[in-house]
Amino acid sequence: MTRLLTKFSALLAICLALAAPALADDKLKVVATFSILGDLTGKIGGDAIDLTTLVGPDEDAHAFDPTADAQRAVAGAKVLVANGLGFEPWLGRLIDAAAFKGVLVEATRGIEPLASGDAAHEGEEHEEHEEHEGEAAEAGYDHDHGAVDPHAFQDPKLVLTYIDNIAAALAAAAPSQAAAFERNAAALKQQFRDLDADLMATIGTLPVEKKRILTSHDAFQYFGHAYGIAFVGVQGVSTDAEPSAQDLKEIVEQIRAGKINAVFVENMNDPRFVETLAADTGIKVGGDLYSDALSAADGPASDLLSLFRHNQKELIKALQ
Repeated sequence: MTRLLTKFSALLAICLALAAPALADDKLKVVATFSILGDLTGKIGGDAIDLTTLVGPDEDAHAFDPTADAQRAVAGAKVLVANGLGFEPWLGRLIDAAAFKGVLVEATRGIEPLASGDAAHEGEEHEEHEEHEGEAAEAGYDHDHGAVDPHAFQDPKLVLTYIDNIAAALAAAAPSQAAAFERNAAALKQQFRDLDADLMATIGTLPVEKKRILTSHDAFQYFGHAYGIAFVGVQGVSTDAEPSAQDLKEIVEQIRAGKINAVFVENMNDPRFVETLAADTGIKVGGDLYSDALSAADGPASDLLSLFRHNQKELIKALQ
């Protein structure tokens, strides 16, 4: 009997070992372009997906240079989750190089984007943006942002649309898991609704004259539009953009006139320029803000919810 049990245990172990790769292969292979989308996609997909995120924590998705590993990941993916609105200027080339045959989902689909720059803070109308069709060229992945600001994930209310788009794409690719994706998405959306209510009750109620802030690049326009903060970016909406001499002159004049209340450096940017500007003008430098990328797992912004909470704390501390 003991010998039979031993043989049975050995056979069972072999069967389980053979089954493990098959179970892994059954998972839906998904690629997200950068860390914020990776967080949302991972929370919606849960254990039902095999997720790869191309641009990791504290890395700049604007300036990403796709690697051979990235090409292989995209080639094998069934679903590719991108921001859209020109946020990933390198993605069209990567899709072509990988001969991607899966489903490309733009998480911003259905969102009316803000114009780039500070037009939203001046009360101008939002610029109409053509509906994307999912094709890389039509989605604008081969050029800079232009007149459209792609950082819609900085408004918790718009994150609800991101969640809906991602959940729908995953459900279409893996119908047997659709109910689980829907449950996960619903729970995540409630967390962002609660977050929005808290941000509105705290930052949203601060006096308007206290809410003009200088940042190292213009990634917070959606957040500012939602909660009444005027963000002035030293760079444009892309970290590749460089401010003109006239831009810098106007910023210094605003600081010296007391029209900017604090200056912040973002986690992806070189802080030296902003720190020098602050030293020359005497303006207060706040803590780091997280914009286009999460922090590492042991940092203060390891997921999108904690990113908002961290930025909320730093903004309130500086503005009060």
